[in-house]
Amino acid sequence: MSEFHYKDGLLNVEGVSLAEIASQFGTPCYVYSRKAIESAWLEFDRALQSQKHLVCYAVKANSNIGILNLLARLGAGFDIVSVGELERVLRAGGKPDKIVFSGVGKRKDEMQAALKANVKCFNVESVNELVRLNGVADKMQRQAPVSLRVNPDVDAKTHPYIATGLKDNKFGIASENAIATYKLAATLPHISIQGIACHIGSQITTLTPFKDALLKVLTLLEQLKQLGVTLRHIDLGGGLGICYQNEAPPARAAYIQAIIATLNNKNIELIIEPGRSIVGNAGILLTKVEYLNESADRNFAIVDAAMNDLIRPVLYNGWHAIKRVVKATNAEERVYDVVGPVCETGDFLGKNRLLRLTHGDLLAVCATGAYGFTMASNYNSRPRVVEIIVAGKHAYEIRKRERIEDLMTGENLLPES
Repeated sequence: MSEFHYKDGLLNVEGVSLAEIASQFGTPCYVYSRKAIESAWLEFDRALQSQKHLVCYAVKANSNIGILNLLARLGAGFDIVSVGELERVLRAGGKPDKIVFSGVGKRKDEMQAALKANVKCFNVESVNELVRLNGVADKMQRQAPVSLRVNPDVDAKTHPYIATGLKDNKFGIASENAIATYKLAATLPHISIQGIACHIGSQITTLTPFKDALLKVLTLLEQLKQLGVTLRHIDLGGGLGICYQNEAPPARAAYIQAIIATLNNKNIELIIEPGRSIVGNAGILLTKVEYLNESADRNFAIVDAAMNDLIRPVLYNGWHAIKRVVKATNAEERVYDVVGPVCETGDFLGKNRLLRLTHGDLLAVCATGAYGFTMASNYNSRPRVVEIIVAGKHAYEIRKRERIEDLMTGENLLPES
């Protein structure tokens, strides 16, 4: 988080203090660094210069249109999993021929929208999806470009909720069924076979799972070639982790070098789908201490952000560093649970944190650029927060804070009988 640093005792993002952002936009709010996002994407892209490639940002990590537009201007492709994400990418200026459509449960209307937009490829995850897509394309008189997502049964050594490459996960076609499914695809008149895809999970912090998955994909590639099925690309998915606490994930360039070495000069386009590793460390959740509730048994710092704003701590047992925005304080150092106002015991942002706190202090919950706002909800009828991006010495509002009246849009009173 080099773009987040202390200057004159205040925590800054690039050239703007978080105290100034809190004063102008209020709390809680998400704050992102433009430079951090750009640098991360460019590091992937530059490391792949020797290989025909496409870096598709995984939209689910953070789907704000301002961030998507920033990446589109860099030349990014996009990995989407819904028609809503498709529409976001298109509105942000993303090019359809750089969009891959993943996801296990694509509806007919979603297939229709993606075919109409002329996306680069569908990552198909089951035989039934393949047959449905062929039928939808038939009615539209189109050819559907397809990769089959193969489940390589590789253990990503990550949280079970974000592991996707094991045979007991819901994702993809079992590797032992891949050849038969490609043979079926070749017989379907409105399916155009383009590639092979796999994605083994998220927040992966070692290179071995990526290499193991790619080796299995390359074995299938050779088997298909012998059957006369030539593929144009390999989609290796995403999943490279970031440092939240004590993790030591590979550098982006080292990850790419390992993939290229494993490819061993294969003349084929490589698609990767990083998400967290682009935006995760580029954002913080800015919050304010509303109350301190201290006792002999436990000390609670009750802040104005909550589990509806950041669900990772309770959902994944995710750990996020929590820092004071104003560094200096005369407060006594104590161990606190940093909790929100939502009526759930699981509403916490961090437990057992050694902090010096007083009422009204500003705190930064770090490394929340990925799966922060994008997983936010209106639980307890709480409006979703404002999103800010900082570019140099300027802060820009890229999503307005929701109003109470926004929460009830589309709802109606029950008619009297």
